[in-house]
Amino acid sequence: MIIFDFSQKVVSWDQSCAPFLCVDVLLQNFMYICRRIKQYHLFMATIKPFKGVRPPKQYVMEVASRPYDVLSSEEARVEAGGNEKSLYHIIKPEIDFPAGKDEHDADVYEKAAENFKKFQDKGWLVQDDKENYYIYAQTMNGRTQYGLVVGSYVADYLNGDIKKHELTRKDKEEDRMKHVRVNNANIEPVFFAYPENPALESIVNETVKQTPEYDFVSSDGIGHHFWIISDDTVINQITALFAQMPALYIADGHHRSAAAALVGAEKAKQNPHHTGKEEYNYFMAVCFPENQLKIMDYNRVVKDLNGLTPAGFLQALAADFTIADKGTEIYHPERLHNFALYLGGHWYSLDAKTGTYDDNDPIGVLDVTISSNLILDKLLGMKDLRTDKRIDFVGGLRGLGELKRRVDSGEMAAALALYPVSMKQLIDIADTGNIMPPKTTWFEPKLRSGLVIHQLS
Repeated sequence: MIIFDFSQKVVSWDQSCAPFLCVDVLLQNFMYICRRIKQYHLFMATIKPFKGVRPPKQYVMEVASRPYDVLSSEEARVEAGGNEKSLYHIIKPEIDFPAGKDEHDADVYEKAAENFKKFQDKGWLVQDDKENYYIYAQTMNGRTQYGLVVGSYVADYLNGDIKKHELTRKDKEEDRMKHVRVNNANIEPVFFAYPENPALESIVNETVKQTPEYDFVSSDGIGHHFWIISDDTVINQITALFAQMPALYIADGHHRSAAAALVGAEKAKQNPHHTGKEEYNYFMAVCFPENQLKIMDYNRVVKDLNGLTPAGFLQALAADFTIADKGTEIYHPERLHNFALYLGGHWYSLDAKTGTYDDNDPIGVLDVTISSNLILDKLLGMKDLRTDKRIDFVGGLRGLGELKRRVDSGEMAAALALYPVSMKQLIDIADTGNIMPPKTTWFEPKLRSGLVIHQLS
């Protein structure tokens, strides 16, 4: 007999099924049923608490690090700076090899697992005695956002209840899958958003009145605050409230999400006694209410004008944009469909003309789409922003002064600043099953790694 428990999203079977069904077939049928009932809103977000592996208070500042994908190997080597407790030894273990070591070599991944075990043996990372939820808050420029750290359900990712807005690259997925496999853990969290929920907000507000487990400011000036939710009544309330949500949204960490989910699915396939309740069916996420999140601008710099002179480039732009010379002072885009161009020592305002975009299309309304179609592709001949070596991208945290610097230095020919994407736009795109163009969203602050780790067994 096969049992599908829709309330828990668990599939189980007795031994009489064994001669006829393999785990792969069961999972395929389970996911098919999940997709079918989802249209009737019976399939909601599933989360669970977990026994976090965390640094003791006295070590947290030494252990915590920036995420693996925001700095190079050499930058990580410098930041670790002789600190044997730095998480970079686990998430960037190539720093323990001579400079130039390929971070994708097999012995580098093995070093990550060796270091993870070492951290636990030395007491720099210790597992909690019971399953908890956690609150991780970040403060930047006087604004604080409060996230719940949870175990998110692999099946929710596979069936689309955890919604994506970006494409992933197989090579990057495989890199993170190897890291998860070798450590048997999600060392770093992914970054989710969820619809505003007053009941959850009330729970968070009550919890953060207590003294935090961790409370420190990192070297980049970001405040990090961390609380443990161990009360079973509160834990059950949080689980039930998430079960009422129709979806969660990946804000940042698409490759980590894909890797964690795919490793979970691998482990399910490899386990002949799989029930759906094993720890590998979940991966670690920090979930923030969407109304607390702010997306920063993600800007472009280009190395050449595709054979055009600056005057010729401006003349060509005039076909699709209303152009105003703003002089030498930095000009910030003021609204949707308004762009800032830095060229030849001057800033220009570019307003996309009516008819050059479609506000009824969740992708067509995006300024990254407009700029890609009308400027980067049409005028500069850049067809694939993921692979074209003539373009680079600059996150808004660096400011428009960084765009000016790179052009003035002669490294780049021109810079284009975009008005930031809104959370509503992101959610609309995810809800409609669409994918944003490359390099659309930039979230700050980034999650600090090492405050808590999720083991898969």
